[in-house]
Amino acid sequence: MSRRTFFAVVSLLVAAASVVPATGAQVYPAKSIRLIVGFPPGGAVDIVARIVGQKLAERLGQQVVVDNRAGAGSVIASEITARAAPDGYTLLLIAAAHAVNAGFQKKLPYDPVKDFAAVMLVTSAPNVLVANPSFPAKSVTELIEIARARPGQLNFASGGSGTSAHLAGELLKQMAKIDLTHVPYKGAAPALTDVISGQIQLLFSSLPGALPQIKAGRVKAIAVTSTKRSGAAPEIPTVAESGVAGYEAANWNGMLAPAATPKPIVGKLNAEMLRVLRGTDVIDAISRQGADPRGGTPEEFEGYLKSEIAKWTKVIRDIGVRPE
Repeated sequence: MSRRTFFAVVSLLVAAASVVPATGAQVYPAKSIRLIVGFPPGGAVDIVARIVGQKLAERLGQQVVVDNRAGAGSVIASEITARAAPDGYTLLLIAAAHAVNAGFQKKLPYDPVKDFAAVMLVTSAPNVLVANPSFPAKSVTELIEIARARPGQLNFASGGSGTSAHLAGELLKQMAKIDLTHVPYKGAAPALTDVISGQIQLLFSSLPGALPQIKAGRVKAIAVTSTKRSGAAPEIPTVAESGVAGYEAANWNGMLAPAATPKPIVGKLNAEMLRVLRGTDVIDAISRQGADPRGGTPEEFEGYLKSEIAKWTKVIRDIGVRPE
């Protein structure tokens, strides 16, 4: 790092550490921060919110209160955030559903990009493609060969139509140009049970949900749907490295603020969240949820969000699926 670059970085960090609102009266944050979650307590998104919220509170010196506003596939929480004051005291932890909703819903009560200020991509977790142990394919490449030889004869299950696992399968069908038959279940658990018994050949499942059965040998893992191998199961290859370049169908979490939130406040939140995600205790806690900490700049997250919306909108429109 050059001397000029070093001092530029120091200047940015100093500025982010002492954000003053337009009134000039107080240093941000001067009160507690509300972190809205569009899912019920105890779920995967809620758990991540409480992990990072606690550590962010320690770094900011103010309480971060997790506010669960479940309903409508997280649309309610997003609408509340979009309408909140852009002062840095209302934040939103979103999941991939935020991007998927843009394709599902004909008219959302907010713009999923323009009505928000991107802060950071926080975590990413893959689905995993598993099969009954007797299924002949051991890799995605072998699966594609079998599917092309037997179009429409292979079944893949998911926890329901329109779920991330379902869309992961549909994306694979499109990118690999194969014909698989989707079998939706009312939940991932009964779908996994039928794969174990051999009634269904394939299943896209959350990694934490399937990992105990993979380790027990009741199902075999073919690939994870993330761009990189998961820290929770590094021995399982990705779909992308197994013959379908560019494939990604991740379950991710990201932090947003209302649009027009001052850039210095967004910058401070981003800088402190980066430090939070580098903590070994946070890394361990997130890994136990089958996810990996991410990070990056607000601009990178905004770009990623736009690409996710475009990807899933195309998949949803191509297959004509509607949420249950």
